[in-house]
Amino acid sequence: MILESCTGVDNSRPVTDVVVIGGCGRVGLPLGVALAAHGMLSVTLYDIDAAAVDTVNRGKLPFSERGAAEPLREAVREGLLRATTDGASVATTENLIVVVGTPVDEHLNPDLGAVPRALERCAEHLRDGQLVMLRSTVHPGVTALTERLLERLGRNVDVAFCPERIAEGAAMTELFELPQLVAARSERAGDRAEKFFRTLTDKIVRMEPEEAELAKLFANTWRYIKFATVNQFWMMANDFGLDFERIRAAITYDYPRASDMPGAGFAAGPCLLKDTLQLAAFTGNNFVLGHAAMLINEGLPLYLVSRLECRFPLAETRVGVLGMGFKAGSDDVRESLSFKLRRILMAKARETLCTDPYVSDPRFVELDEVMRRADVLVVATPHPEYRNLATEKPVVDLWGIAGRGVRA
Repeated sequence: MILESCTGVDNSRPVTDVVVIGGCGRVGLPLGVALAAHGMLSVTLYDIDAAAVDTVNRGKLPFSERGAAEPLREAVREGLLRATTDGASVATTENLIVVVGTPVDEHLNPDLGAVPRALERCAEHLRDGQLVMLRSTVHPGVTALTERLLERLGRNVDVAFCPERIAEGAAMTELFELPQLVAARSERAGDRAEKFFRTLTDKIVRMEPEEAELAKLFANTWRYIKFATVNQFWMMANDFGLDFERIRAAITYDYPRASDMPGAGFAAGPCLLKDTLQLAAFTGNNFVLGHAAMLINEGLPLYLVSRLECRFPLAETRVGVLGMGFKAGSDDVRESLSFKLRRILMAKARETLCTDPYVSDPRFVELDEVMRRADVLVVATPHPEYRNLATEKPVVDLWGIAGRGVRA
């Protein structure tokens, strides 16, 4: 399926259905693969990471994403998908999707300029008549900021905000199953964006840009606050000598009003804390509930170590940390609280031994060595490899995956 080409595009260049700016990352690449494999669109992934571009062009994933490896190989082989570091590629399409990271800075303030900077890098190649779809999670007002930038650059383009909503590792399912939020200032821009994303799903929700910006932040912050609530519940039960998971199982059993109560565990990764910080900044840091959630979730590694200090002479104890990714089954270590736990233990324990079956790091050792040398084990990431650990050594496991309860 080849979409209508962009008015004014130099036809001497190859024309592609869509260019994804930031396209070789964990959000952009699965999207590009889905558009090529399912929508049969020709896709160009523009990215400044030359190593990732080379990996993708060889038909390989630069990271783990379930169900994406084979469709990527096929799309590259058939010529439906390619990656490039050439900013001029944005001139070859009618449809642009911007999906770059939007981190907080060293002072924990949102970086409002990440999306505009990505467009400024290739501004000379933007063409009138294009549709620019912002997919990054952004601070409220960034869509309007981007619209003003493009107007200042003299580009007559349509702008839509269509936030990504996938869970890492589930993109190749959720891109087709989850409703797509489509937000635009003008009806024409909204109609164009809706038509584009109907390539993936018929479930479209139309909104205003500022509504959609808050919708994405509210959704991630809601999850973060829920995790903070159960983490504090876990600490309460633990301090009283009780197994929180037994209590949670009783609460949620055939009781719909508590069915959404998650288990305890590290609430980490590149999105939840960052987006809670963005929402706090939006309210002028008058977000008591959000700040409380940050204190609980970010303080959980400290709490675990304090409990270890009560039970073991840490200065004489070798501690094994099982799992360094931020979530189960993932090779992504961004903002993983396992590393925070490691830093604290390195200052207090005789030795800290870390392992992860998905993450390659010269500082880590194999699971067998950790199991042999450690005096106590901490399940930091609930990888399936740690299910029902066969060991007589003490295991601290707030997730409950080791099958020994969740008391610390």
